[in-house]
Amino acid sequence: MSIYSAEILKKRLHGGVSVAALSLSLFLAGGIGAVSAQSLEDTLVATYGSNPTLQAARAELRATDEGVAQALSNWRPSLSATGTSQFTSTDNDLNAGAGLGGLTSSKDDRTSNTGTVTLQQNLFRGGRTIAQTRQAKSQVAAGRAQLSSTEQDVLLSAVTAYMDTLRDTATVELNRNNVAVLQRQLEASQDRFDVGEITRTDVAQSEARLSGSQSALIRAEANLTNSRAAYERIVGSAPGTLEAAPPLPSLPGTEDEALSIAIANNPALMAARFGEEATRHAIRDAKGSLLPTLTVQGDYSYSDNPSSTVKNSESATVTGRLTIPLYQSGAVYSQIRQAKQRNSQSRLQIREATRSVEEGVASAWEAYRAANAQITSDREQVRANEIALDGVQQEAQVGSRTTLDVLDAEQELLDSRVALVTSERNAYVAAYQLLSAVGRLNAAYLALPVEIYAPEANYDDVSGQWFGYGVTDEPDEIAPESGTDAASQL
Repeated sequence: MSIYSAEILKKRLHGGVSVAALSLSLFLAGGIGAVSAQSLEDTLVATYGSNPTLQAARAELRATDEGVAQALSNWRPSLSATGTSQFTSTDNDLNAGAGLGGLTSSKDDRTSNTGTVTLQQNLFRGGRTIAQTRQAKSQVAAGRAQLSSTEQDVLLSAVTAYMDTLRDTATVELNRNNVAVLQRQLEASQDRFDVGEITRTDVAQSEARLSGSQSALIRAEANLTNSRAAYERIVGSAPGTLEAAPPLPSLPGTEDEALSIAIANNPALMAARFGEEATRHAIRDAKGSLLPTLTVQGDYSYSDNPSSTVKNSESATVTGRLTIPLYQSGAVYSQIRQAKQRNSQSRLQIREATRSVEEGVASAWEAYRAANAQITSDREQVRANEIALDGVQQEAQVGSRTTLDVLDAEQELLDSRVALVTSERNAYVAAYQLLSAVGRLNAAYLALPVEIYAPEANYDDVSGQWFGYGVTDEPDEIAPESGTDAASQL
């Protein structure tokens, strides 16, 4: 190889490797313009405050809270008023009797008004009110656990979308730099071909590799577009310049420790336990239908002009009513059997949830361990491929290596760098999956700078209410996503 062609090759290829290394560092150590970049904490804060899936789960829990108020209402009296107004027109022909001149007539037009007020109070309902209240409270506890599970899923989705966007951004940069490197490689090959140092085959190999790298860049850009779209769907806004991922939160030290924490805190398992508790109270509720009920009722009635002979009247009555069920066609016994079977189902669901938690912890732990081991391997591979590429390039300058050798070394380095970026992403996401498995992936444990949603506030507000139908989110205050109306489609 002539000095001229060696210098051309060196000039064409110089800088490509360092730019690729910089692209990788954007993922591993931070992005350009980090002062105004968006952090993972910013992403999680935005997700916590605006994600519709999480907001819908909160609304569902608020609806579940109302079950306690409805159960407690059976302790309270019911009051009703009934009013009637009646107009009566009577026209009678009367026989006046013998010798009195034949028939006489009478006409009576009368409006009567009646008002009745009824007060009814349950004294004993066979223990159903207590059972229904306890069942409703268990359902609220299960709903809170389910909300925590939804919060974990949503935050994990946000972390995944963030890391996917970081990974795909770095991959695009690596592939874009590879296209630039291969473009310079093709130009260098063409220059060497022009001076007769290589054949047309070498030039064709460079052209083919460049074309392949351009296709890879298009695929990487498509993946990035998909990741950005997923990010926007979860977070509510398109990602800007993302900062590098911060240090991981505290993780369990061992798999046994992780499993112990999960058994106590995993929200899916807690929801199953509270659900079983609710079904036990449902059995007591069903059995209460076989017991007597006792109610007292007071009625006050006032009538104005009720008849032609009475100007007005009023009455007050107090009635005690004891109802003893004797036979209800077997329906109540069927309901009791049904409640028992549902309790058996819920107990089996606890067992299923326990197994799922154990599997989830083991899977997340091994995924995190394997991803960290993969990072070590990929870093070593990147280091070795950088050394190999540098050696191949130098050997190519003295003619002991072919153009294809250089192209292969460049591709291997690119693949190892992309693999490292992917491994870094996988390890980070696996860590958060482990947090989710043990029940600690929530705003409180992550110390997010947000106002933590407190489900107790709505529960305390509505469970003891006697009057009022106002809620935090009125239906007409929630902006619809489109102007469609189901009624208009009928």
